Amino acid sequence: MTGLIDVHAHFVTDSYVRQATAAGHVHPDGMDRWPTWSVVAHLELMDRHGIQTALLSMSSPGVHFGDDAAARRLAREVNEDAARLVAGHPERFGFFASLPLPDVDGALAEIAFAVDDLGADGVVLMTNTGGTYLGDRRLEPVFAELDRRGVVVFLHPTSPVCWEQSALGRPRPMVEYIFDTARTVTDLLMSNVLVRHPDLSVIVPHCGGALPVLADRVNEFMTQFLGAQEPGRTSDAVAQLRRLHYDIAGPAFPRQVPALLELVDPDRLLFGSDYCWTPPSVADSHIAAIDAVTPPVDGATWRSLTTANARRLFPRLTR
Repeated sequence: MTGLIDVHAHFVTDSYVRQATAAGHVHPDGMDRWPTWSVVAHLELMDRHGIQTALLSMSSPGVHFGDDAAARRLAREVNEDAARLVAGHPERFGFFASLPLPDVDGALAEIAFAVDDLGADGVVLMTNTGGTYLGDRRLEPVFAELDRRGVVVFLHPTSPVCWEQSALGRPRPMVEYIFDTARTVTDLLMSNVLVRHPDLSVIVPHCGGALPVLADRVNEFMTQFLGAQEPGRTSDAVAQLRRLHYDIAGPAFPRQVPALLELVDPDRLLFGSDYCWTPPSVADSHIAAIDAVTPPVDGATWRSLTTANARRLFPRLTR
């Protein structure tokens, strides 16, 4: 059995939960409670499913709760916590560093520290922070630095600022996450971030969210409705989406992955468990569904395919 590489895996610490709760996130994104996490429990799940390496990240609500200085401290704390976990289990874990966006200066400092001193495998960016989406021009220095360094960017959804009206009292990960992913990637397209940084490696979560069914609509607006008004914008949103990477965390089958494969080639897909926010029993069913389906690549399984894709994106995992 090919050892999986999990690019969408989370951890939480007691200190992080205390600080997030104190900032008002008692029911994070409308969920009943915070999950529990431990190295032992995570390794048990990994061993049960043949997951060789998991790249850990902090999930929503991220590290910025309204105060730049506090966000810088919390980002540094969780990144150092992650680095210690990796040091204790270097073949089993890696991590994406958290950044205190939208604090650009703080984010630039944390990129340098996390990559140079902690050996982060990439960074995780929330789809928005307080309504600042990733196409915002103020964030351009951050994307320029990530591009310059060749740092992999893992996107993770969070609640939109209008969730009080749009979520209708239901947990935001169910629907709001899916559309906020599409919203921020569309913002990257419309703001030409991916054109300015064509070598930037970006992982879009949850089978691309709503993007597979919205791609042609976004492309039509960019080319037919807005192109003449803004001639500097690229004319092909679909081509840009095709060069991004996508994890298949969540209920990938029977519908989401087939839809995604209408947009991108199989070599852009990566495995994700979404543990510990996805409970073990649910992760078990998701992985069983992946193992039951044959990908459209001769001689491959979803395990071998996604693992080969991850090793190309993260060369250190080949060692």
